[in-house]
Amino acid sequence: MKRRVRPRDTIVRWIALTIALAMLVSLALNALFIEVAGVWAKPPLTQTGLLEQVAGVVRVIEAAPGELRPRLADAAGNPLFAVEWQARRDAIATPAADDPVFHDGTRTMRRLLGDPQRRVEAFEPDDFPDGSSARRYLMLVQLQDASWLAFTTPARSWGLNATARALVIIGLALIAALSVAAIATRRLATPLLSFAKAARRFGGDFHAPPIEAVGPHEIRQAILAFNAMQAQIRHFVVDRTQMLAAISHDLRAPLTRMRLRGEFIDDPEQQHKLFRDVDEMQAMINAALEFFRDDARLEQATPFDLSELLLTLVDDYRDQGIEVAFTGPSGLVYRGRPLGLKRALTNLLENAVKYAREPSIDLQALPGTLLIRIEDRGPGIDEQQLEAVFAPFYRLEASRNKATGGVGLGLSAARAIVREHGGELRLNNRPGGGLQACIELQA
Repeated sequence: MKRRVRPRDTIVRWIALTIALAMLVSLALNALFIEVAGVWAKPPLTQTGLLEQVAGVVRVIEAAPGELRPRLADAAGNPLFAVEWQARRDAIATPAADDPVFHDGTRTMRRLLGDPQRRVEAFEPDDFPDGSSARRYLMLVQLQDASWLAFTTPARSWGLNATARALVIIGLALIAALSVAAIATRRLATPLLSFAKAARRFGGDFHAPPIEAVGPHEIRQAILAFNAMQAQIRHFVVDRTQMLAAISHDLRAPLTRMRLRGEFIDDPEQQHKLFRDVDEMQAMINAALEFFRDDARLEQATPFDLSELLLTLVDDYRDQGIEVAFTGPSGLVYRGRPLGLKRALTNLLENAVKYAREPSIDLQALPGTLLIRIEDRGPGIDEQQLEAVFAPFYRLEASRNKATGGVGLGLSAARAIVREHGGELRLNNRPGGGLQACIELQA
């Protein structure tokens, strides 16, 4: 049995790798901070450089006579390093510490002094009470005659307290997580953005090329499925066009024969009724073919001046003696199919001119959105039918006279074209009477 090979580049693996890598980077940054801050911000005594100086001073003073040791201790000090000799341990003031034994430093001091039994005590600034002016590093070393040397160096004023350290560690963890996540998710986001962009392009350009299959396995599979669907849609449109062309040819031939035979009817009234039915059937066929044709869909999307397109419609109606008011900015560039949009706008204007008065066009540019409002003053539409009128072959007017009622495909075609541009078409009744057709397009 053939073993199934699992893809390595998957979203699940990328998410798991991102989490693991973010944790590793966070731990590395925190370890680096602790190592560096251990010296920079209140370092431990072993990292202050004090032990080597202490060992040298202890050798010198221990070799000197007892009466000279206080003076030698004072002479060994400096502004940043104080030395004090005392005959007894209790003469040296120290804070109350739970464990003054200097384990790590004791081993180092004993090695430097060559004495494995040497007593050493140490105190750090945090061992002193908060706010005390005596906060400092303090090391006590017992000499061979049971006297003591006290070595003092001041606490560093630039040290970080515990709260500041915790905030820095949390900040480093967030930086590590966000940095790794930003880099890793880019691998996922880039093909997804390309996929979404290509999908929108196909909605506006029927001839858009297939999408390159890149990214993790799941995204590649989605892209391949989309490419297959895109090819199937093209094939469907081609088949539909051929089918409609055949229907058009097959229906027009018998209609032509009916009109020819009607010429031989003696009754003028019956002849008129027959011709009227033939003309209506012919109009329905033409309108249906116009609605289902793919000319607008096959039109290439291109940038064009939307304001100029609307002004062209206004001029066309003005040539027919019909005034259409226009308001809006000039030189508004939009990427789409100008012939398809012109067809949709013409259908809406035809309704405003035919059934109402005072037609007008209003163009408005909003952030990310373009609004085209075609308004009129007329009877409007019943609120319950504002959505029903977009159904194919739905007519408000009861008559079948094509001169007054059409065949009920104008609004359907207009909405289909607008939606193919990624927009939406809605109808609303205006206060005071009239209808408003609002087209919303993505800028």
